[in-house]
Amino acid sequence: MSMDLTADPGTHGAADPGVPDTTEASPPQSRHSAELRRFVETLLAGLAAGDTPPQPPPGALEAPDDWLAPAAEALLLLLTGQDALEPLSRAATLDETRTALFLCLGLAISGHGDRIHASWLGTAFGDLATDRPVTPGQRALWTVAARGAYGPAGKIFVMRRLDAAAAATAVEPDRWVGALLSGESPAAESPALAALPALGGVPQLAESIEAASRLSHLLERCRQITAPRRPEAAQPPSTAEEPLSVLRSLAGADEQPAASRSLTEHLLDDVRAGADPALSAIAFHVAAPALRAAAEEFAEAAQAAPPSEITVPINGHQVTLRPEGPDADSLAAAEAKIAADGASRVSGRWLAYLPAMLPIVALVLAFTVSEWFAVASLVLGGVAGYVLWRRTVREQAEAGRVEREKAELRELADGAVWALHDYARESTERAETATEHLATLGRLLRRGPAVA
Repeated sequence: MSMDLTADPGTHGAADPGVPDTTEASPPQSRHSAELRRFVETLLAGLAAGDTPPQPPPGALEAPDDWLAPAAEALLLLLTGQDALEPLSRAATLDETRTALFLCLGLAISGHGDRIHASWLGTAFGDLATDRPVTPGQRALWTVAARGAYGPAGKIFVMRRLDAAAAATAVEPDRWVGALLSGESPAAESPALAALPALGGVPQLAESIEAASRLSHLLERCRQITAPRRPEAAQPPSTAEEPLSVLRSLAGADEQPAASRSLTEHLLDDVRAGADPALSAIAFHVAAPALRAAAEEFAEAAQAAPPSEITVPINGHQVTLRPEGPDADSLAAAEAKIAADGASRVSGRWLAYLPAMLPIVALVLAFTVSEWFAVASLVLGGVAGYVLWRRTVREQAEAGRVEREKAELRELADGAVWALHDYARESTERAETATEHLATLGRLLRRGPAVA
C-alpha cells in the first residue's frame, strides 16, 4: 500500500495480499544510531506528555538506510502542519509497514490522529484472524481507534476488520454471556418458593427462574455498556500504555513482546466488568448476534409454563405434587415408610419379656430348692416390671413421633401445593417481564454500531 499522501484512501495500491505481520520484531537497536534513538525517545515522551515537539539535533535524522529517520522527520512535519511527502516516500520505501504504524500511533498519542491518511491504517493494521494472535501493534491501533483517536472513521475501520475476521461466530454465546456477567452472581429468587427450599432445587422450577435472572442481568450489563459516557477527551488516547510501548519498541528502546493473546481472548476481556468502556462498545458490536441468540434462549426458558406435576423430596420422602393436591399414592407410600421406620426403631419387644421369666423361675426354685429364691423372685419381678414399663413408654413416644412426622409431611405437602399455585402466578409475571426485557435488549443490540 502506498504511503503517498495523494493516494486514494480507499485503495491499497499494489500491496502484497498478505499484509506484513506487525508482530515481527523491530530491528536490533544497533540498526538505529544511538543519537537517533535518544531523539525519538525524547520526541515520544514529549508527545505523550502534551509538550511541543523538540527539534532534532544536527545529524540525528541523517541515516539513509534507516526507515526510522525519515519517519520521525515526517512525523515532525505532520505535527507542524507542513508537507511531509518527501520523507514519507523515503521511509515507506525502506519499511512501509513500520512507517505506517509509527505515524498512526505517533499522531494518536499527540492528539492529532485526524491528520493520518486513511490508507495508513490498513497498512499498519493488517488483517485479523481468529486462528492467530493479535499483534501488539494491532492491539495498540485497536485501542486508540476505539478511544476516538481517529474519529468515527477509525472506529468503523476496526469494526469492519473485526467483522471480516468473523470474530462473532468464533465465540460461543455461552462464553459471551459468561464474560459479560463475570464477577456477578445472579441470585435466582422466587418468593413463592422461598419458604420451601426443596422446591427451589427442582430443575423444572429452577430453570425458569434462573433464565429470567440471567436475562435481567444481561440486560443490565448491556445498559451499562450502551449508557452515555463522558466525552472521550476526558480520557485522551495519550494516556494509553499500549501505543507508547509499541512506539518505543519500533524505535529500538524496548524489546517488543511477542503476541500471545488471541482475538477472541481480547474481545471477551473487553466485555468484562471494569473493562475500558470504549473497547467494550466495540466488542459489544461484535458480540451482538451471539447475545441476541442467548437472550432469546433465556426468554424462552423464562416463559416456560409451570409443570403439571413434580416430584419433590419432603423430609426425605419423594412426594408427587399436582395443582389439585399431593398425589395420594405417593403420600401413602411416604407415610408407610415413616411407620416402618418407627416400627424398626422399637423392634425386639420379646427381649423385654425375657426378664419377666426370671421371677417365675426363681419362685419355682423357692419351693424346690431354698426359700431364699423367694426373695430373689420379688427383686427380679420388680426389675422385670420396670423394664416392661420403660418399653411401653418408649413405644408410646415412638407412636407419637410417627404421627407427628405424618402430620408434618401432610402439612408440608399441602404448603408445597399452595407454593406451586403462587409459582404459577409468578410464572405469568415472569413471562411478561422476559418479553419486555428481550424487546429492550433487542433495541440496545441494534444500537451497538452507533454506541461503538
